[in-house]
Amino acid sequence: MKPIICFFTICLTAIPCTLFVSCDNDEDTTKPVINLIEPEEGDVLQIGSDVHFEMELSDNDLLRSYKVDIHHNFDGHTHTSATKAGEETIPFSYSHAWDISGQKNASIHHHEILIPENATPGDYHLVVYCTDASGNESYVAINIELSHDGEEHEH
Repeated sequence: MKPIICFFTICLTAIPCTLFVSCDNDEDTTKPVINLIEPEEGDVLQIGSDVHFEMELSDNDLLRSYKVDIHHNFDGHTHTSATKAGEETIPFSYSHAWDISGQKNASIHHHEILIPENATPGDYHLVVYCTDASGNESYVAINIELSHDGEEHEH
């Protein structure tokens, strides 16, 4: 009878010890860092041109992707204006993601975002999301304005 009690005692002691030793908490919970350089808060961007987009991304481990989302920030009023006689404008929206897997740091510079000629002038939000390889996500949101008199960047 004693060997059975001894065996059970050893099992009851060994199982919790094994669980505590094997539960290694190396889970990455650090969010990536976004340094948005262009456009800046409050920039007025020209309708009919491309957006000069520049930023730096970094993570303690590896990056996975980033996404740019632009949507209107109208206050509920009806916004209609015309780019040409009789032609109505359309609220501009944009959403696109890029894969940057395998990089710990990324310098992003492009002119891929095009603001169409018939975009409605006004206030917009530009939001950049970045996700790392562990699924942690951070974001930066700025206010921009679209206008026919906005700045056209040449780079």
